[in-house]
Amino acid sequence: MNRLILCVLLVAAVYAMDLASANPWDLAFGTLAAVVVLLGGRAFLFGGMPRSVPGLARRIVAFGPFMWAAWLEILKGTWVVLLTTLHIRPLCCPGFVRVPFDERSEVGVTVMAFISSLSPGEYTVDFDPEKREIIVHVIDASDPEAIRRNHRRLYERYQRAVAP
Repeated sequence: MNRLILCVLLVAAVYAMDLASANPWDLAFGTLAAVVVLLGGRAFLFGGMPRSVPGLARRIVAFGPFMWAAWLEILKGTWVVLLTTLHIRPLCCPGFVRVPFDERSEVGVTVMAFISSLSPGEYTVDFDPEKREIIVHVIDASDPEAIRRNHRRLYERYQRAVAP
C-alpha cells in the first residue's frame, strides 16, 4: 500500500508541475487521475497488488544526497564539455569504457545508466548482463580506471541507499 500511495503522490505532483498550477481543484483532479490510472493498470505496473518498499523512509532520506551527487556530476560533465567545445581543453581520447555493475539489482543498473547518461560527456551505450557491466561512451577515456572508480564511489556513497 505504501508504494501505491507514493506513486499516486508522485504522479499527482508531476501532473501539477505539468500544469504549473497548485490550484486545489487541479491537485484534486491530478490525484484522482493518478488513482484511476494506477489502480486500473496495477497488474501491468506492479505485477499485481503493489507491495510495500522495504526501507522506504531510509530511501527517501537518502534521495536528497543522491540527487545532489547526481547534480554535481552533471555540472562536472557540463564543465568538461564546455571547455572541450570552446577548444580550451583538447578532445584527445573519446571512447568506450566498460563499467562493472557488481551486485546491483536491475533497478540499480537502470538508475546507474540513467544518471550516467544525464551528465554531458558520458552516455550509456549498452549493458552486458552476462559480464555484469555497462558500456559507456565518455568524452575523455584516457583513464578508464578513474571512470570505473567514480561510478563505484557514486554507487557506494549515494545510490546504494536509494536504489541498490
